[in-house]
Amino acid sequence: SSWLCRVFLSRFSTPGPVAGCAGMQPDSQRWREQMEQVRCHEGFFVALDQSCGATPRMLRVYGIDVCDYFGEPEMLDRAHAMRSRILFSPTFGGPRVLGAILFEDTVEHEICGLPAARYLWETKRVVPFLKVDRGLSEERGGVQLMRDVPQLDAVLDSAAAAGIFGTKTRSLIKSPNVEGIRALVHQQLDLARHVLARGLVPVLEPEVAVGCPEKARCEQLLLYVLLESLRSLGPDDRVIFRLTIPCEDDLYRPLVEHPNVLRVVALGGGLSQADVCARLARNRGVAACFSRAFLEGLHAGQTQEAFESMLEATCKVLLQASCGSTAAAAATPPAAAVGAGAISET
Repeated sequence: SSWLCRVFLSRFSTPGPVAGCAGMQPDSQRWREQMEQVRCHEGFFVALDQSCGATPRMLRVYGIDVCDYFGEPEMLDRAHAMRSRILFSPTFGGPRVLGAILFEDTVEHEICGLPAARYLWETKRVVPFLKVDRGLSEERGGVQLMRDVPQLDAVLDSAAAAGIFGTKTRSLIKSPNVEGIRALVHQQLDLARHVLARGLVPVLEPEVAVGCPEKARCEQLLLYVLLESLRSLGPDDRVIFRLTIPCEDDLYRPLVEHPNVLRVVALGGGLSQADVCARLARNRGVAACFSRAFLEGLHAGQTQEAFESMLEATCKVLLQASCGSTAAAAATPPAAAVGAGAISET
């Protein structure tokens, strides 16, 4: 078994049912296999969950301009065709691609005659996640909270019925205001409890803006508040964090080793693939979960051979960066526990 699995089983397992998420009994083979893959296996995750607002830029980089489609339905069809090309590729899949975050429109489509989430797991052995947030509210207190999710419970029930393993919710930190960051984290954890109660695993994404002038201070405060807030979770609750790669290498290792944290993955923040992978490799136990950096170099006009070659090169680079951080963690003694009071609020 991998180093991550050994650490989890030796330090974080709890008696009774397999630790996972409150509200779901681990009574299905699929759930057990997906939980094992997410928490233990070496590899990386991908984010293919661009919203309608971000899709035009994604398509433009891929070689499809706004003049090539008319209206949102055609835009979403083009986006689905791009994602399907990736997901259908023999290059894409397990064991190196552990999970994929999907946009709601993708989940509503079929790939090769199967619903997208089922196709990912049954054909590719990739664990499916769903973006459920509805965008950001206006900035207040140095942060942008999530907008309310209408009919949240119905959305979660539909996701579970579709074979989704977990959900992703994003909010944004722009300045080091501890009260704003605390409000943001509390909102994330409140929503996470709804997700856990529906038998899904929440991916919390309190993103720190890459261009923030005081990014390092924001990250220190975020760690402080996260460790403080995780105390409110039950002993069997498990969450995943998707975080901006920090200025200080290994800053988030206390989260990697936290008993309530299933996995810590990194977002790219719009940085180049080379830059973000170099930074990731210096953060032990953190796996890639990139969007733009994953799509870098892929183009609608490529021959299938060129497309597969580029996708293969990307997968190798992301795997190396993710496993490099895991190997570094395995070679280093566990960090001392960091209490919430270890970082000053001022």
